[in-house]
Amino acid sequence: MPIQRPLAGDALRFDLDEETRRASDPEALRRTGRSGRTLLKEGPLRVTLIVLAEGGNIPEHHTEGSLAIQVLRGEMTVTVDGTEHALGVGDLLSIHASVPHAVHSRDGAAFLLTLAIADGSSHGPT
Repeated sequence: MPIQRPLAGDALRFDLDEETRRASDPEALRRTGRSGRTLLKEGPLRVTLIVLAEGGNIPEHHTEGSLAIQVLRGEMTVTVDGTEHALGVGDLLSIHASVPHAVHSRDGAAFLLTLAIADGSSHGPT
């Protein structure tokens, strides 16, 4: 479904509690264990709100750009190149471009994924 709101602009403001509620698509969470909502897509910058269901995960992949993960709700484990990082609300983890990483949440979580793509490509998880 096409996004019916601006993804770029001089100033965009987000209510992250409301965005988390909107991103919590029960069908997607049931089917894939995760759901996402793109908040910002401008030039090399992408910000996506991701919600993980209980037991939800994102399999190991890498991105073409550097990224940051900021936990908004719950707890999760991010495995970066074989090293596990336990994250909770308020934690921020940065990962360099092309470094393999995976995400898992036992009880469910929500986080902001900020991706900066140096070459302007739109590659996501691979």
